[in-house]
Amino acid sequence: MTIRNLDQCFRPGSVAVVGASPKPQSVGSIVLNNIRSGGFAGPVYPVNPKYDRIDGLACYARASDLPQAPDVAIIVTPPQVVPGVIAELGARGCTAAVVITAGVGAASGLRQAMLDAARPHLMRVVGPNTIGMLSPLVRLNASFAHLPAQAGKLGLISQSGAIVSSILDWAAADGVGFSQLISLGDMADVDVGDCLNWLAADDATSTILMYLESVPEPRKFMSAARAAARIKPVIAVKPGRHGEAAQAAMTHTGALAGSDTVIEAALHRAGVIRVRNLEQLFSAAEVTTRFRPLTSGRLGIVTNGGGAGVLAVDDLLDLDGTLATLSPETLAGLDAALPATWSHANPVDIIGDAPPERYGAAVAAVAADAAVDALLVMNCPTALSSPLQAAETVGRLATNGLIGGKPTVACWLGKQTAEPARVVLREAGIVAVDTPAAAAEAVDFLTRWSRLRQRLERVPPSAGAVRGDAERVRDILGQVARDGRTLLTEPEAKAVIAAYGIPVPETHVVVSDEEVGTAAADLLTRHEAVVVKLYSRQISHKSDIGGVVLDITSREQAMVAAAGIRDRVKAAGLGAFEGFTVQPMITRRHAHELLLGLKTDPSFGPVIVFGAGGVAVEVVRDTATGLVPLDEVLAGDLIDGTRIARLLAGYRDRPPAARESVVAALLALSQLAVEQPAIVAIDVNPLLVDDKGAIALDARIEIDGGRLREPAPNHRLAVRPYPSGWDSRADCEGRSFELRPMRPADAALYPRFLERVSAEDMRLRFLVPTQRLSREVIARLSQLDYDRDIAFVALEADTGDLAGICRYSSDPDHERAEFGILVRSDLQGIGLGSALMRRLLDYARADGLRRIDGLILRENRDMLDLAARMGFVAVPQATAGDPIRMSLSL
Repeated sequence: MTIRNLDQCFRPGSVAVVGASPKPQSVGSIVLNNIRSGGFAGPVYPVNPKYDRIDGLACYARASDLPQAPDVAIIVTPPQVVPGVIAELGARGCTAAVVITAGVGAASGLRQAMLDAARPHLMRVVGPNTIGMLSPLVRLNASFAHLPAQAGKLGLISQSGAIVSSILDWAAADGVGFSQLISLGDMADVDVGDCLNWLAADDATSTILMYLESVPEPRKFMSAARAAARIKPVIAVKPGRHGEAAQAAMTHTGALAGSDTVIEAALHRAGVIRVRNLEQLFSAAEVTTRFRPLTSGRLGIVTNGGGAGVLAVDDLLDLDGTLATLSPETLAGLDAALPATWSHANPVDIIGDAPPERYGAAVAAVAADAAVDALLVMNCPTALSSPLQAAETVGRLATNGLIGGKPTVACWLGKQTAEPARVVLREAGIVAVDTPAAAAEAVDFLTRWSRLRQRLERVPPSAGAVRGDAERVRDILGQVARDGRTLLTEPEAKAVIAAYGIPVPETHVVVSDEEVGTAAADLLTRHEAVVVKLYSRQISHKSDIGGVVLDITSREQAMVAAAGIRDRVKAAGLGAFEGFTVQPMITRRHAHELLLGLKTDPSFGPVIVFGAGGVAVEVVRDTATGLVPLDEVLAGDLIDGTRIARLLAGYRDRPPAARESVVAALLALSQLAVEQPAIVAIDVNPLLVDDKGAIALDARIEIDGGRLREPAPNHRLAVRPYPSGWDSRADCEGRSFELRPMRPADAALYPRFLERVSAEDMRLRFLVPTQRLSREVIARLSQLDYDRDIAFVALEADTGDLAGICRYSSDPDHERAEFGILVRSDLQGIGLGSALMRRLLDYARADGLRRIDGLILRENRDMLDLAARMGFVAVPQATAGDPIRMSLSL
């Protein structure tokens, strides 16, 4: 379930409190008192068979006695009666409940009984084990929080009730308001993804804050977070960056938290701003609510203390920020306005005795510089000038926190004299902080927000499709499973990755020392040296027992190496000796050793790991992690997220490595994860790469034989992959077209396509006169979340030009979708639109949609006729001039 009935839950018009009580300090009493004292205007119904009245309100013995079905019920009863209460409420017509009660756990069976009671009534359940629910916009405090919430624009989702209470305390002190505060508790039903979907669509919410301890449904979360982050900032605190904290979080929520590196990769992929602590959460919320994202964050600093300015620069550069270079014109203006002893550079040190007028002149001059994107104004208290008067002067320059149209952060150091000044600055809309580090972070939040949004709209340069020999790989994996093994031998593992295009060296598998010598002699006719390795289906890390001998240059050396390996295996007490592998010794003077890995995270499923390789990989620990599936852009991000990326770019006498070959190998691993669900882990170490390309010298693969029969794509993927298998052809009056789902790289086809669409056809498609689409809009149209969107493109078979597009976008419940279609003006009337619509409807049925709608202008007779032929019927409209809604039940 997703957002169904959440409107009634989060913005109710009536409330029942089941378990309400007159006993002081009981939860039932506190919740009821908080509702009544908060000013909620709707009916409030206490429910408790022990009382006739509570605090002047009629009290009802059971839910079935209520005079009307409440929009939401707050449940504070003992845990054993919760399932029965849910059943009664559902029968009465209530569609949402917030279960504050703890102890409704899975082990006791109460959790499942509660869900079973709710299901027949499509009833939504928040909790159990929650602090309650606060909806300030309807003045509802249905919780046992110690303070009410002010109304505002922040939406909060928290898996900890204690964090909700703490945030309320901070917000009350700083005058921060909320549109909604959602305490999820144990998430038996309503989870983070549901709340993200709801808050993303809520016009009253401008910024979404999250406190996360676990992500129980990663695919829903990723889809919802990405959709929300496209339209408003989403900021998250996720504890568990260290192992002990992660274990505590797991114990707290009873759910797998996933490794922190994977969580980091997931949030980054979804466009979520991750912060380290609650202080940063509050700061990021303030700055993103006040200002727009900064594409460039060149910072101009004005300070009356040189040391403070230097600290701010250090903090800025620690965050990879940029210090603005002031123009000659700005420097000349500052020379005229400031004492001769000013710093003559950015930071602009206006000296400790700076009066308010000097602040005003310097800030105005720096703000006017075109090379400055944001301002930081600092003050160190001295007896020579008034911090408050300086703040008043700076505040008068600001309009909604902007000076010269640029976001402004103020850092008044100190406490006693600085706090009144910070109040003045905040009243002017300026973000006011108390340390240089906090100021640098505020600017970083704006630039990071911009970068994350841009990441969501990037287009890979090509389709990036990897075509592997899936059948051959399944045959190999099947034989391994039939042998009762989970680990592939080295030759088997290399055969698997080679089937998806990763180059591997020629490898001979032999048993005796004599065969080792023969294989080595053969390879030495073509290579300078060979490697002899232990062959074993049980021992995966061969180097650990001396099972690898390098730089062998003769038949005799090879045989000696084989005998030594056999002796070391025997001495180690291992009965796993089965033979040897012999392969060329690949030596490349300028090559780098890399690691390519695939692992299965318990929460987010398959993830790719890339970094520096070799035998010291665990010591060097230079890796980056990304969710599957990857495209060329995301693979490039993985490379750039490591220190070794700078070495791959070339230095001194080393030429740049063939980056494209590394990208290709990463895409191959990604496709293996998509198409081969039985593979749970891959280590390619080392992948040797230089300017001539890449080759995998060793590989290790682990499988789960129980998943061999699972169909592709891998259902454990946290991001739904491209829907392969939907390619087809259409012949329309002698012209042939390829029909397939849209890929991100199809954005490159849009400009030429739109050149051949008339202005009238654009108006009919978008319902209003529409100019040519911007690059950003085209990127959004081509970057699909396949979990909720699909588009089919028609490509001319002979030219590959884009001929038409048909798409739908589904609601978060994935029950209803809205379609749109646009065919090139010169190709209309030949049946191409019909072919696209049929393909779209086939996909919608296969994807489980129940209904598909479309808004069509009344004058668009061709489209109305096409919809009617497809079985759509017109939905009656309230206003005669409105577009016609055509609907089809699937």
